[in-house]
Amino acid sequence: MIKTIILDFDGTLGNTQMIILRSMQATIKELQLPERTDEQCAAMIGLPLTQCFTDLYPDFAETVVDAEKGAVCAATYRRLFDVFNEKGAVPLFPHVPETLQTLHQRGIQLTIASSRSHMTLDAYVRDLNLSYCIQYILGVEDVDVKEAKPGPGPVLKTLRDFGLQPEECIVVGDTKYDIQMAHNAGVRAVGVTYGNGSREEMEAEKTEWIIDDFAELLDIV
Repeated sequence: MIKTIILDFDGTLGNTQMIILRSMQATIKELQLPERTDEQCAAMIGLPLTQCFTDLYPDFAETVVDAEKGAVCAATYRRLFDVFNEKGAVPLFPHVPETLQTLHQRGIQLTIASSRSHMTLDAYVRDLNLSYCIQYILGVEDVDVKEAKPGPGPVLKTLRDFGLQPEECIVVGDTKYDIQMAHNAGVRAVGVTYGNGSREEMEAEKTEWIIDDFAELLDIV
């Protein structure tokens, strides 16, 4: 029996791709880094923010963004993101509100595990009127960086905090990093195809369920 669903936010609940790409591209431009396409930037979504930039240039012979530069990129990104993050900039995906409401009414505990900051997640949950059903949130700073997504840390912490067994929980996310996080913790995963990842990535990770609409989660649970 599934008692708890661990949800990713970006690309799973909230459609943040446009504001993320805008912030990444503005960061690259401001810091005069080599250009990247939107597709290359989108492939980093789901990783901790500093790693988004340190991993952004795998095709260069020499390191373009080291850990120190990555921290500068992250700070610049956060500043620019706050500028672009106007009210209404991040909508929920279709069928997310009513599906969460139904799951909540069924007694399923809904949590969030994200590489985004806890403060920003709190604000989105509040502003998107999800506080009634999501009361447990893990942001990037809530888990040891060595265990962060795609490591198992967020899932293992959730299991510990609620006394759950792996089979009582599923992870729902839109990228291979979410699926890897789930499997690294011994938990089954649901991949959504409408976010930042692809069906091919989900299949390569042997994702247990792949859905094209968030409402399909009701049939799984």
